[in-house]
Amino acid sequence: MKLFMKGLVYTLGVVAILTMLGTVVPRPLTTPAAASAGAGSEILLLANPIHTDIALPVDDEVRAAFADLIPAGLPLDMPGVEYLVIGWGGRSFYIETPTWGDIRPMPVLRALTIDRSVLHVSVAGPIDRSHPAIRSLDITQEGRSRLIAAMRASFVREGAMPVVVPGAAYGTDDAFFEAEGAFNAFLGCNTWTAAMLRAGGIRTGWWTPLPQLLDLSIDLHQGA
Repeated sequence: MKLFMKGLVYTLGVVAILTMLGTVVPRPLTTPAAASAGAGSEILLLANPIHTDIALPVDDEVRAAFADLIPAGLPLDMPGVEYLVIGWGGRSFYIETPTWGDIRPMPVLRALTIDRSVLHVSVAGPIDRSHPAIRSLDITQEGRSRLIAAMRASFVREGAMPVVVPGAAYGTDDAFFEAEGAFNAFLGCNTWTAAMLRAGGIRTGWWTPLPQLLDLSIDLHQGA
């Protein structure tokens, strides 16, 4: 028992050090963020205690880039749509846990080990940018185009079309799609979000597995 406790303390210490380094060490290491330079546009980072999404203001570029999601039932062309919201996550937990009240042991277990990944895509009307769980990020037009390209590259495709997960939507304004990459607790939804932001020129920490760490790392490194 004593040996086990020593091992546990050692493991927790290593994780704590890696978490700290993952937040304070910037990625990319030497190239400053391009998103803070010059006039551009805005994207939103949406967060809850364990997950982050990226919300893109819908304009002609976004409509054209994601038009191939419409045949799967995503109402991107519906009047009143102002944002396209995209997040990446583990298939079992993401699909089977639409609310905190739906949490069950097996999806949680898969989320803590290895699971197939999916993308959850939804549309939204106005979003209150003053909400504490919402962060506005400035990004250049060129950076936003790179971000959109990185998001599109995250979809599994058959031919040219993204692969929808049948019957997995939470409602009428969203859909799930098969995603590239495997999900695990160390390389999860928030590390995907960070990778997408970096593709757009927004500097983050090296490893940010939690929303709070991603947010802190942006504070530390954006414009540094």
